[in-house]
Amino acid sequence: MREYLLTLCVTAAVTYLLTGPVRKFAILAGAMPEIRARDVHREPTPRLGGIAMFGGLCAGLLVAAHLSNLKHVFELSNEPRALLSGAGLIWLLGVLDDKWGVDALVKLGGQMIAAGVMVLQGLTILFIPVPGVGTVSLTPMQGTLLTVALVVITINAVNFVDGLDGLAAGMVCIAAAAFFMYAYRMWFGHGLEAAAPATLFAAILMGMCLGFLPHNMHPARIFMGDSGSMLIGLVLAAGAISITGQVDPDALKLWAGSERAAVHATVPVYIPLLLPLTVIAVPVADLLLAIVRRTWKGQSPFAADRGHLHHRLLEIGHSHSRAVLIMYFWSALIAFGAVAYSVNSASVWILLLVVVLSAVGLVLLLMPRFTPRAPRWAERFVPPRYRRKAVPTPAVEPSAAGAEERREPVPAGLHGATAIGDRSRFAHSRKVS
Repeated sequence: MREYLLTLCVTAAVTYLLTGPVRKFAILAGAMPEIRARDVHREPTPRLGGIAMFGGLCAGLLVAAHLSNLKHVFELSNEPRALLSGAGLIWLLGVLDDKWGVDALVKLGGQMIAAGVMVLQGLTILFIPVPGVGTVSLTPMQGTLLTVALVVITINAVNFVDGLDGLAAGMVCIAAAAFFMYAYRMWFGHGLEAAAPATLFAAILMGMCLGFLPHNMHPARIFMGDSGSMLIGLVLAAGAISITGQVDPDALKLWAGSERAAVHATVPVYIPLLLPLTVIAVPVADLLLAIVRRTWKGQSPFAADRGHLHHRLLEIGHSHSRAVLIMYFWSALIAFGAVAYSVNSASVWILLLVVVLSAVGLVLLLMPRFTPRAPRWAERFVPPRYRRKAVPTPAVEPSAAGAEERREPVPAGLHGATAIGDRSRFAHSRKVS
């Protein structure tokens, strides 16, 4: 665990330190597009934040390759190299899009090429655990098509949800935390070496998001752009592919009793990770709704609009920060609920807890005007907008009161700076008269 924490901290530190210089570079390079009709921000903000995130990814992989307990991941598996190759291609495509703009179909082709590069280097889905059947092996063509589809879906889901300050980075960080908990349990709890790459990918992804979030929280000083959103989407997909299609449930027979029982024991997380419907359920739902909405209107599925979930939260009265926190809440509830269910699917209290938290989330959605306030003892640790505002009652000193009484009255209709000049002319006219 210490090696993972060190990798996470190094990735976060490098990403955080690089974001400031990258922001200055983006301003000088002119990567500050004009505000569009669908944008929420009101001032031009530099993009290219994905450059800093890619630097954090490289730093995290480099540090992990030199740690005694993690370097065997690079020796026994080619998945880290496959991830770096695919990430480099998708990052370069995103940088070009942030600076000059790239057609949607060209971006889709680039995403498929990046996924194909990872497949060629061994990061692919080999088999799928199916409840009641067991392990279903896939042909190379089937595995390639399924892997490419998962990568493209995840990248676009994250890209679609990147519409508010700190939204995409926070939601992916929550997803990465859920991945890490499950993968770490599979590796150290069940002794499955094939889960080690996914655990490393999740730790690095958390570091990338945590290092970028301080610069991206509302009001954001820099956006990650497509160079960042597509990058973290690809890393998230790589973790899902690794832990879903590389870990054979047959290896769990010693603990679960049989292969079929092993599949039943792990399916609460295996199947959702395969189609990612839990850890990024909110982005995927937003993606599907956007495709249906745009197709129904006769538009292209890639046409931009203001119909995303975060736009709807703003329209019903939620503030920017509150809308982001609500999206965080639902992502965390679904992701960690699935992880808890995978640990013990027979526990009734898990289901009850999810139901209670869902009710709390619905209440928060119905109270858009409510502003949360932190307790007194925690005010120093939260932003000023969550602190209790004391109404000052300044005492008026006698000298100030006397000066107030001796002040010449200002005729009606004179206000502000104009009233000052007109007051002097008014006093002068009185003396002359």
